[in-house]
Amino acid sequence: MLAWALWDCGSTGLSAIVVTFVYNVYLTDDVADDLPGDTSPTVWLALALFAAGVAVALLAPVTGVWVDAPWRRRRMLAGLTGLSVLLTAAMGLIRDDYRYFTAGLVLLAGASACTELATVPYNAMLRQLSTPQTSGRISGFGWAMGYFGTVALLLMVYFGFTSGDGATRGLLALPAADGQNVRAALLLTAVWFALFAVPVLVAVPNPRPTPEERRQGVGFAGAYRKLFSDISDEWRRDRHIVYYLLASAVFRDGLAGVFTFGALLGVSVYGISEADILLFGVSASVVAGLGAVVGGLLDDRLGSKPVIVGSLIAMIAAGLVLMVLSGASAFWACGLLLCLFIGPSQSSARTLMLRMAADGKEGVAFGLYTTTGRAVSFLSPSLFAAFVYLFGADRAGMGGLLVVLTAGLLAMLVVSPPRQLATR
Repeated sequence: MLAWALWDCGSTGLSAIVVTFVYNVYLTDDVADDLPGDTSPTVWLALALFAAGVAVALLAPVTGVWVDAPWRRRRMLAGLTGLSVLLTAAMGLIRDDYRYFTAGLVLLAGASACTELATVPYNAMLRQLSTPQTSGRISGFGWAMGYFGTVALLLMVYFGFTSGDGATRGLLALPAADGQNVRAALLLTAVWFALFAVPVLVAVPNPRPTPEERRQGVGFAGAYRKLFSDISDEWRRDRHIVYYLLASAVFRDGLAGVFTFGALLGVSVYGISEADILLFGVSASVVAGLGAVVGGLLDDRLGSKPVIVGSLIAMIAAGLVLMVLSGASAFWACGLLLCLFIGPSQSSARTLMLRMAADGKEGVAFGLYTTTGRAVSFLSPSLFAAFVYLFGADRAGMGGLLVVLTAGLLAMLVVSPPRQLATR
């Protein structure tokens, strides 16, 4: 279990540094500083991430078909993790020069896509490591390790490589010129992910395929044919798995929106300084990690659906309170309360997907789980922007996020897990 959870520790830390907090800012603010043309570098970054999302949406279902065979999971996880590590390490070559901007975008999009695709075989491994009575706590432990890994890596990068002003940055006093401090931080991030990925590739059992299974190779076109056949079979077996894929896609996008836009609201609406927002991010990750652990234990006792529904209700209530309050204290209190319930929601979402999937079809299930999440990833950003535009205030953006969470909650009420799984 620990070896499996450590991969989450490495991958989530990489995503935080590359996509959310450090490399994306370096790329758009420093590398693209003298970029010719009138198009904002942020627009190019959004397009690169959109392209990565399209690639994930197209490839995740096929990846799921391939890793339905347990003996392919470790190989696929190793390949995608290795690509992500190499692409992140290559970001250390991106100098503070606009001529490196395009290459930097390609590397970011590639690393983002590979890391997300790797979650398909990774999540499918949960079946090998758990029983129906323990899958909730193991999934929660994995999410918690991801949050704690993010905290540890963020603190190391901040204090070691990016804090301070002047010619050198961080405790290591690396030159800021030509982005040397950030490039060094990216090398650390690549090493971080590689080290934490090794245990799962060594310790998790890898079933031996039979000679017949080795001969039953599935190509790209064949994988899509098999995918459509599997979807049809799942619809006939239990159409609630399709309902759940749609419901979870909506509320998971709402959860992502809370994390994505929370920092923006903290600074622009509630008076949190840019320095303190990093401290809030660290605190939020710790709280979410603790929530994931507790939520996993409750999941195994009460069931996944009650944990998801209860967490969403609590988040909507905290968000409504935050909308009518002002000041830094209100943001800290309500913001951390929101994060406390993000962890259980994410953990139980993964657990319920596993429990609803037929034995031997968890690869396809998690491939579709990733694809549907990508398919609706426009909801939170678009509703956030729409509410800000309609009401003329950044504070109103929280209302857009609450609409997404409420839609996900209502959709979850329709989902009926199989009777034998409803109470475990």
